[in-house]
Amino acid sequence: MKVVVDLSRCEGYAQCAFLAPEAFRIHGEEALMYDPNPDDAQHDQVLRAAAACPVQAILVDLLEARHASAEASSS
Repeated sequence: MKVVVDLSRCEGYAQCAFLAPEAFRIHGEEALMYDPNPDDAQHDQVLRAAAACPVQAILVDLLEARHASAEASSS
């Protein structure tokens, strides 16, 4: 899974940091820091965080994870 946050769109509501604290955290008063490649164990939390973003600044790419799963299944 790959995560991209449009930091020019982010307004620091911190819903993501509340829902997925290992992947997103607020640094200082409003600066968002995030893990662009969160662990698979955080999958559901990251998806909930992206869905909860009031300005929809979080994009989650699941294609890499699906591709890796397909390769593992064919081996």
